[in-house]
Amino acid sequence: MANSFISKSQFLNGLQCRKALYLLKNHPEYMEETSESTLALFQSGKEVGMLARSLFPNGVEIRFDGVPISEQLRQTASEIKKGTKILYEPAFSQDSLFIKADIMYRNSEGWELYEVKSSTKQKEFNLEDIAFQKHVLKESGLPVSKTCLIHINSEYVRQGEIDPKKLFSVIDLTDSVDGRQEFIAQEIEEQRKILSSSLPDIDIGEYCLSPYECGFMSHCWKHIPEEGSVFSLKGRGVKKFDLYRQGIIHLKDVPVASMPTHAQTQIDCHLGKKTIINKEALGRALGELWYPLCFLDFETIAFPIPPVVGTRPYQKIPFQYSVHRIDSEGAEPVHSEFLASTVDKREELLQTLLSAIPENACVVAYNMVFEKSVLNSLKQWFPAYAEKIEGVISHLRDLMIPFKNYDYYSWQMQGSYSIKAVLPCLAPEMTYGELEVRDGDMAMLAFKKMCDSDNTTEKEKLREDLLKYCKLDSLAMAKIVENLTTLSSFVGKTRA
Repeated sequence: MANSFISKSQFLNGLQCRKALYLLKNHPEYMEETSESTLALFQSGKEVGMLARSLFPNGVEIRFDGVPISEQLRQTASEIKKGTKILYEPAFSQDSLFIKADIMYRNSEGWELYEVKSSTKQKEFNLEDIAFQKHVLKESGLPVSKTCLIHINSEYVRQGEIDPKKLFSVIDLTDSVDGRQEFIAQEIEEQRKILSSSLPDIDIGEYCLSPYECGFMSHCWKHIPEEGSVFSLKGRGVKKFDLYRQGIIHLKDVPVASMPTHAQTQIDCHLGKKTIINKEALGRALGELWYPLCFLDFETIAFPIPPVVGTRPYQKIPFQYSVHRIDSEGAEPVHSEFLASTVDKREELLQTLLSAIPENACVVAYNMVFEKSVLNSLKQWFPAYAEKIEGVISHLRDLMIPFKNYDYYSWQMQGSYSIKAVLPCLAPEMTYGELEVRDGDMAMLAFKKMCDSDNTTEKEKLREDLLKYCKLDSLAMAKIVENLTTLSSFVGKTRA
């Protein structure tokens, strides 16, 4: 029965949600289109998998791009029969179950199975992933003596060429995987029952979002309004699915008195279409700023495999900044910017940044934890500039704080205090909507494309898109401060 065929990815989908498995097999048209950022993650995972093979060199790859499953199975069986010791992406199928292993190594006792992940630690669902593979191999009659997870070592610092033995951590999960075999067999039977029946009556739940965001959310969440639902509540202490399971979907039906203070504020503002303006608190926040005022925004990129010497896996590497400097009250902002042409332009970026920010300037960032972490990384990479960088760090001020504290809050912000939520309320004439690059993830993808492209026209277009986006981020902060000053009726002298 074709519908009883279950691949490893389908099995893991079924573990997360049986309804997702049914839809995947019977109504794939309901699945959302895979995003560009997700595709980039897949590509990054492939690159990690390829590098992990160097831990077991000189193996034979069973190719799968455009190759029928039957041919993959035939090639795998042929290599095993020939006595091949190391296989990359071998394919196995038994009892209508199908897997492709990342790496398999033949030892004197049988085979060792290695699953490669681009994460920096073991996750719970990794165990089920490997255990399913072990089940299929066992049913195929192949002796498996060892099962392991290979993941990225987050402590690794690149020195010269990549050292795979130090970049990767190998965890022996044999005992844990063996202990999951009975569960795996039972779960396979349960999933087959689902597939041989009708659409299961499963409501939305936490499993829609974890361990991965489900690709069928737009289908299963159709009854949840985009605005004004309990799922628009942000912040800690709000148990949104508990409210939903009580039959509460709309904010108007929430028992407000039982909610945390911030949630009560969100609900009250939404229902009354209100805006909170705490003039006194805003005045205190604005009083912490001084001229020259420099509004700073960084864009960064991160890779599981460190691209340059001195960097760690997933360490944020700055490739762009935008600064808008206002020298005195009423002065027009002066713009400075930098966009790297390759990943390793960190020192050039740093030099131009330090020249763009006067020594005693107040440096404003939105969620300054991020900008501070980037500056600290630059200080670590280039200690000769440490004193100047520390001066910038000591003058950092966080524009996000008044919004995080609800000193300014509009119902239109939908519980969010990100700059993307704040800007339409305070400066609706400024918008990200018309930009090709509209957030940090898109910026990373655009920068990588720009670096990889051989097309001059495409490179220039991507460069232009990145410059427009980052420029708007820093200019938006300047506009927000200007409008908060008007709203709060703040009058004060610039701090020395």
